[in-house]
Amino acid sequence: MTTATPGAPRLSATQVLLCGAMIVTLSMGIRHGFGLWLQPITQAQGWTRETFAFALAVQNLAWGVFGIFAGMAADRFGAFRVLLVCAGLYALGLAGMALSTSTLSFALTTGVLIGAAQAGTTYAVIYGVIGRNIPAERRSWAMGVAAAAGSFGQFLMVPVEGWLIQGLGWQNALLVLAVAVLLIAPLAMGLREPGFSGSAPVKREQTIAQALREAFQYRSFQLLMAGYFVCGFQVVFIGVHMPSYLKDNGLSPQVASYALALIGLFNVIGTYAAGVLGQRMAKRHILAFIYLARAVAIALFLWAPLTPMSVYVFSSVMGLLWLSTIPPTNATVAQIFGVAHLSMLGGFVFFSHQIGSFLGVWLGGLLYDQTGSYDIVWYIAIALGVFAAIVNLPVREAPIVRAPQRVGAPA
Repeated sequence: MTTATPGAPRLSATQVLLCGAMIVTLSMGIRHGFGLWLQPITQAQGWTRETFAFALAVQNLAWGVFGIFAGMAADRFGAFRVLLVCAGLYALGLAGMALSTSTLSFALTTGVLIGAAQAGTTYAVIYGVIGRNIPAERRSWAMGVAAAAGSFGQFLMVPVEGWLIQGLGWQNALLVLAVAVLLIAPLAMGLREPGFSGSAPVKREQTIAQALREAFQYRSFQLLMAGYFVCGFQVVFIGVHMPSYLKDNGLSPQVASYALALIGLFNVIGTYAAGVLGQRMAKRHILAFIYLARAVAIALFLWAPLTPMSVYVFSSVMGLLWLSTIPPTNATVAQIFGVAHLSMLGGFVFFSHQIGSFLGVWLGGLLYDQTGSYDIVWYIAIALGVFAAIVNLPVREAPIVRAPQRVGAPA
């Protein structure tokens, strides 16, 4: 395992966690509230739910695709530059989301621009900084702190977004957020790593091609990607479509706002706990439990009578499980392969997550328009939870042993 440059000083853990957590809080907090705009936008523009869902599906897919390249850029040039560019893209995307008048422009701004922006302002890039600057014995905990920050962002920002929509209208609310997201730029100064200040390429034990070949031929990496696909399907379907599902069943919009906020609040606990437990327990067991517990929680939610209280209980339980897959998944990747290419490898794992996100949000809109119900997608989410629990159990977490001849030129 190597740092950015051999012998280069590390940033302090406090600085990395404070700035990284605030960036994730803002970026993920805004993103988690997008479901609140589904009905205001579709009703104002005369679009179907599938149109809105498709744009968010494109967003998740773009996030995954651009996440790979954002990770490569962050590993080579440092997170600071990537964060600056993507903060600007985020602001442009939110403004475009507010001002789009056609489905094409809506898909390009809400989908492609915001997706690319999220790729460089969320976990893959921030976790690369954590991996390079925080020792392995504290890494899972630190990743849990960063993931908990994203959860706190949901708890903090979703009600704020709901109030903005009610007070300013959905378009002005998006424009306010476009200005707010630019705060990522000054926060990125705290993640400016000394080892990336020069123009010379960072020396590594492997080239990018060698690192990718090694990872994709490794069975445990494939299994982690399969499990993360399920994570994306479940959380994005619920996050985007649950507000409309509740309103369709006669519950007030406030119930949906409080439900999403509860997910964020309890996810602070869940993600932090997952990070702490990842230092003491086998991470594959943590992941298997999370996915199985999600399947059980969804099944019980559908079986129980739908009331505000059942929604709040479900949201609290799902909150504990929501993003708690992130610390053990990324810490396992770092433990197996090291940190030299962590942002890039994390980007590939997250790409699998985003393919699941694409299908979860898009199928939710498509099947609702065709059947008038979300039931089929709920059942798919249950089955996938069981599948993910099973495939995570055989994951091997020990560091990979490399033969001397695998050492390559700088990448």
